[in-house]
Amino acid sequence: MKKTLLISFVALATCSAAMAQVKEDFKPASTNQGGKEYPMVNSERIIRAQVTAPDATRVQFDISGVKYDLTKDENGVWTGETAPQDEGFHYYQIWVDGAATPDPNSLYYYGAGRWGSGIDIPAHDEDFYALKNVPHGDVREVYYYSQTNDAMRHCYIYTPASYDTDLNKRYPVLYLQHGGGESEHGWPQQGKTGLIMDNLIAAGLAEEFIIVMDNGSWARPRPAEGAAPQGNGQRRPGLPSGWADGFMNTLVNDIIPMVDARYRTIADREHRAMAGLSMGAMQTKAITMAKPEVFSKLGLFSGGTISVEEADNAPGFREAYDLVFVSYGSREVEKPRGGIDPGKTTADLKASGMNAHYYVSPETAHEWQTWRRSLYQFAQLLFK
Repeated sequence: MKKTLLISFVALATCSAAMAQVKEDFKPASTNQGGKEYPMVNSERIIRAQVTAPDATRVQFDISGVKYDLTKDENGVWTGETAPQDEGFHYYQIWVDGAATPDPNSLYYYGAGRWGSGIDIPAHDEDFYALKNVPHGDVREVYYYSQTNDAMRHCYIYTPASYDTDLNKRYPVLYLQHGGGESEHGWPQQGKTGLIMDNLIAAGLAEEFIIVMDNGSWARPRPAEGAAPQGNGQRRPGLPSGWADGFMNTLVNDIIPMVDARYRTIADREHRAMAGLSMGAMQTKAITMAKPEVFSKLGLFSGGTISVEEADNAPGFREAYDLVFVSYGSREVEKPRGGIDPGKTTADLKASGMNAHYYVSPETAHEWQTWRRSLYQFAQLLFK
């Protein structure tokens, strides 16, 4: 009994000492609603959250798959800190007595299949997506009719600053896709696409081009009635054949013709690229390998690679593509999934004669800072 008490006392003292060492240089997160002080972030990338819930018995701050208990004061205000977080953007939510809810202090972002809270942790390299006094393009909200789906659809389109002043100029186009559980809102908001491009173009590091950000959401079909349930240690089945065909048909038959009709594009495959993150990268791979007559450049961010064998077996692939870009966060490739090393696979593709590039985002995982950095690197290679 005495030993147990001693261990508990030491653990409590260690915890208290660690808390005492937290740097008190907290500042409101840039992703807070106007005038809201919490959540706050300090120079150690620790988040301090605060929630008013006088009648609650337990409140938790849930971020990056970890729940942190908050402590209640005499006024019913719950406060607490997290462990240090990776640089960049993260989704989070508040749990109040077992019920998940958005934080009323945060701006809302679409991710994880819902509108909810998000927080940006200051990054050492955030200058590349900072708001600066440079010429700014527009991120346009566009509605259009899709004959393929017999429905109205919605996308965002970035046009460079020169688009409305140099009326004789025509532009290449990048079709840029979001990840699973996200939507067309992801790249303009979480991804900061417009600011990244404005800063690159102003610095002379990238060519001017249009970026189309559409909704490629896809859901795995439900198992047929009577099919054996998945689970009990079984792996989920791989992607079914033709899983990307729905968005591919929408893209090729509706989105690209709409963009070429409404905007001053250079409407040929040499001036058309596609890229995406996670699920969007898998869509990009499936679509670009099936449509070499449509695209000439592709980028896969945290969503697969292209092997020499795949390039050889896809009709017209080698002849069509003059740029293949693959990227991951460093934490994603510490233990390659399925035994596949994306760096080696991309190096082998390059050695086989293709213009293949590989980028690793330092100290990030499957998250938006990886993909912001990936776009920053990829955009500098496009349409040179």
